[in-house]
Amino acid sequence: MPVGLFRVCLLVITAIVNHPLFFPKENGTVPENTEEIIQKMKEREESLRLEQLRLEQEIADQEATQKALEKAAVVVEESKEEKVRWDMWTALSMVIFLLIELWRQDFQEGNWQDTGGEEDDMAVLGKAFKGVAFPDKAVLASFYEKRILGTTGDMARMREMVEGFADDLLEALRSVCNRDADMEVEDCMGVGSMYENWRVRKPFVCDLIVPFAPPEPYCFRCQTWCSGDSFPPDEQGYGTIKVCRADEDATGCICDKTKLGEDMLCLLHSQVSSTRPSSEMEDLLCFKNTQYLDANQVMKWFQIAVTKAWNRISHKYEFDLSFSLLDSPGALKIKFKSGKSIAFNLTPVVQYENSDVYFISHFPRSSLAADIPSSTHWFLTFAVYERRFIQLVSKTLPANACHVSCLQILSFLHGKQCSLTGPSGLTNYHLKTVLLHLLQACPSQDWAPEKLEARLQDMLKFLEKCLHEKKLYHFFIGNGKVPAELGFPIVFQRAEPLNLFRPFVLRRDIYRKMVDTFHEMLRNMSALINEYTVHIPLAHTNGIRKEPL
Repeated sequence: MPVGLFRVCLLVITAIVNHPLFFPKENGTVPENTEEIIQKMKEREESLRLEQLRLEQEIADQEATQKALEKAAVVVEESKEEKVRWDMWTALSMVIFLLIELWRQDFQEGNWQDTGGEEDDMAVLGKAFKGVAFPDKAVLASFYEKRILGTTGDMARMREMVEGFADDLLEALRSVCNRDADMEVEDCMGVGSMYENWRVRKPFVCDLIVPFAPPEPYCFRCQTWCSGDSFPPDEQGYGTIKVCRADEDATGCICDKTKLGEDMLCLLHSQVSSTRPSSEMEDLLCFKNTQYLDANQVMKWFQIAVTKAWNRISHKYEFDLSFSLLDSPGALKIKFKSGKSIAFNLTPVVQYENSDVYFISHFPRSSLAADIPSSTHWFLTFAVYERRFIQLVSKTLPANACHVSCLQILSFLHGKQCSLTGPSGLTNYHLKTVLLHLLQACPSQDWAPEKLEARLQDMLKFLEKCLHEKKLYHFFIGNGKVPAELGFPIVFQRAEPLNLFRPFVLRRDIYRKMVDTFHEMLRNMSALINEYTVHIPLAHTNGIRKEPL
């Protein structure tokens, strides 16, 4: 019983003590804390909502990015497939185009070679001749007789005089040179229009080439673009000349051909003496730090040697000798006391192996002299074979054949036109190349003297065709039909044909000038010929002889 009362009392006391009214100050902040908690809960709820929105936005952006990437990948894949298809069609189109172009070129080249002598085929090319008044046979014959034929005797006398003096000058040159150290000079040879009897324009200039060789024990190793070595396209037609010892092979050493023994060392292939002293090679007129012959060094040596030679023999002659052109180191001029002068070119050359092909340091009066890749690149000249070919063909032609007359008339017209409108890329060598091609293509009887007019038209039409196609192939290089009697080197016959008009393909200004000059020459042809021709009455062509007015 007492225990129960005690429990009841303890319960009542505990209830009274824990009643909130007994502690008004401590429990008075409960309502305020509750509002603050509620406010914080609301803020937390708002921040969570914003975070949820942000996350949803990020998820949406990621999904959009993923879709964009997938779409881009699809586009790239489609573009690759389209590009592959386009590349295939482009390649196929290019192949077809090249095949058509090759077929067209082969057809055209074969066409003129097979039917070059037929006037019907040649007439297809004469588009530039429409409206051009071509001189008739009588006018051409009179022009040739009055203006050109009389120059033959003058050329013969000049050749004889220049050759005699050049021989004397070279003999003096040998005497002033050191035979143990200087180059050895051989006899000169006449080439070009003066020695092929077709030069017509004054002043007459003789072209002489002088072969030279290195002193013993050295020799020249010639390398051409068609000898198997790799030459870039802009160096086609050129070659290099390497100065080697005579006991060396093409690679410069004999150790591969000789058994030296185990205790012997090849000094050439050793690292210490792999090259010769630069001063020694420069004394041999080589380019600095190389074994290749330098054309500029050769011309400087030749000028100095010629000057010394002239000083030795000048007392024997009653004229002066001087270098006439700064840009042509071998251009010499003889000046007489009367005021008259004779010009000639004396150019050093290097013989290619045992042939009459020569490496020439420069071409006198050449408009493309600046196109030489470097001074160690030498152009090849086939002038000796060209002269021999003309002489060989002339033996098979009718008496008084018109082939030389055609070239003389065309050269005269071109020279007169250039004096009116200025020089162009077209040269007399291009005109001679046209004649060489036609001499090989046309039958011998087509060059009879009465066919002068027809053959002159053929030359003009052939030249027009070459200008239109920008292709005029070198006569000897790549020509497998060169007569065997000439003894022409087979390596050049088997080479790829050399296009003489290739330099004009990228130089449009010079090409345009060349074509314009040719067309102007055609239009002015009658006027240029009539200017130097005695008037011929029309009745003269009908067999009625009348005195000229």
